[in-house]
Amino acid sequence: MKTQPFSLAEPPKQVGGIIRQWKALLGIFLAWLGLAFLLAFLSNRFRNVEGWGNFLAALVLASFVLWVGWYLLRREEPPSWLGRLLVGAAVLRLALGALWFVLLPTVGFGSPAERSGYVMADAYNRDRAAWRAAKSDLPLTKLITGRVYRKVDQYGGLLFLSAGYYRILDGNAHRPLLMIVLTAAFSALAVIFVWGIGTIAFGRRVARLAAWFMALYPEAVLLGSSQMREAFLIPLVALSLYGILRWLHRHEWQGAALCAVGLLSTYPFSPPSSALALFLLLCIAGIGGDGGLLRRKRVWAAILMVLLLIAVGIWFSWGRFAPHKYQNPFSIAAWWFKISAGLQTYLSIQDSGWMQKIARPLPEWARFTLMTLYGVSRPLLPAALIAQSAKPFWQAIAVWRAVGWTILLAFLLIAPLLALRRASGIESSERRFVLALSLAVWVGILIASMRGGADLWDNPRYRAMLAAPQVLLAAWVWVNYRQRQETWIKHVVIALGLVLMWFVPWYLRRYTRFVWPLSDFFVTLGLGVASALFYGGIVWRMQRRHRR
Repeated sequence: MKTQPFSLAEPPKQVGGIIRQWKALLGIFLAWLGLAFLLAFLSNRFRNVEGWGNFLAALVLASFVLWVGWYLLRREEPPSWLGRLLVGAAVLRLALGALWFVLLPTVGFGSPAERSGYVMADAYNRDRAAWRAAKSDLPLTKLITGRVYRKVDQYGGLLFLSAGYYRILDGNAHRPLLMIVLTAAFSALAVIFVWGIGTIAFGRRVARLAAWFMALYPEAVLLGSSQMREAFLIPLVALSLYGILRWLHRHEWQGAALCAVGLLSTYPFSPPSSALALFLLLCIAGIGGDGGLLRRKRVWAAILMVLLLIAVGIWFSWGRFAPHKYQNPFSIAAWWFKISAGLQTYLSIQDSGWMQKIARPLPEWARFTLMTLYGVSRPLLPAALIAQSAKPFWQAIAVWRAVGWTILLAFLLIAPLLALRRASGIESSERRFVLALSLAVWVGILIASMRGGADLWDNPRYRAMLAAPQVLLAAWVWVNYRQRQETWIKHVVIALGLVLMWFVPWYLRRYTRFVWPLSDFFVTLGLGVASALFYGGIVWRMQRRHRR
């Protein structure tokens, strides 16, 4: 049997594959190198490229983070387009983080955070403290156990991570973009974990749409482009949800391990967030599944251990603020929530003249309820479009965030209605899963609104922790609308739009010279609801006549 002679012109397939791999690795390295020089140039305010080696190390670490996430998802055989979307989501967040850093000193209001290139004041305070701690001789464990840095991070987890990150990179100057490289990569992991959840629960069509929603959802992108803890919490919650689905559907111990890793990893960033993530998982196990998981003694032992850990974390982080009569974690948590919710309600009312006018005649419980419901709607699209800002940059961000939340909120309102509708033909297991997700999501939204009031920054970022199940529900509703011809969904969206339309002239009257006779908030809201009900009545009558 004759063998083919070796030819340089036609190398064997193995050699050709090796050459392609080396070309790919060389291309990746050159991309890292070019991006490292660019980030160093931006970080030094266009003066030089000092510190490019630190950025190169950060990019290598970020790429490793993305690879680990992809490796964890290998069981689902992810398609190549998902890998490109993952990288694209990370690059988008990094690019926006660099944009904030470059533009904010000149287009912002001139606050210390803006002058330093931070889009959020909390990130500014914590990141600067992390840099100081990294350059000091202080053991990093003091950041969690001590009280020196508690004012900038009451839980200490992100401060510890940031300080350790800066200490390892060993830069000679504080470069905030270094942390953006890490948060952008970690935040992007939510894209593939959401795809994994959707693949197991609903199929690849919903999974694909949910992954795109997650990659582009404004609030998640904004948090991923800044040095905020939610950039880590969002993908960790998604990982825990993906893990429990693998456990419930396939009985894989790897799923249980991923669920535990995701849940426990949220703890250093925020024990209360761990409690909300645990509630989400219990909803899935108890309502979304057949309930068999919660009948196991070992599972309840693990749950009780996590609850104990959360209670200790809450007592440790909040106990020093509480009066002496509050001694146990549960009383401390109740006290903290009560005073923080009351304070946010008071501040939200004081910051707005029209809210003072509306809330003044109401009893305290009604004020709290009103501000909670108002907080759910924030950022509200009509207000973002009409309220003029002295800085167009910030108004553009407000409109961007408001568009994302307004669209998502409509889907979140429709999702449980669609699941409860028997005529939709949805399988019972899918129905239970959607209802479990909806319960957890809406509990999270209401808690965030009660805790953050009508604040335009804290409230949205608190609820963004559950962004993964939120966008998953939105994708599920859209796919069902297209596949099952659920035309009533279109009518619900129109009805909600009618409610919002009544607030357009109301806001125009507030912020411009537009003449409009209605100034009462409740009258405007009542007209909006009445218009929605009137429209619903017309649609119902027409459909009934059509059936005849």
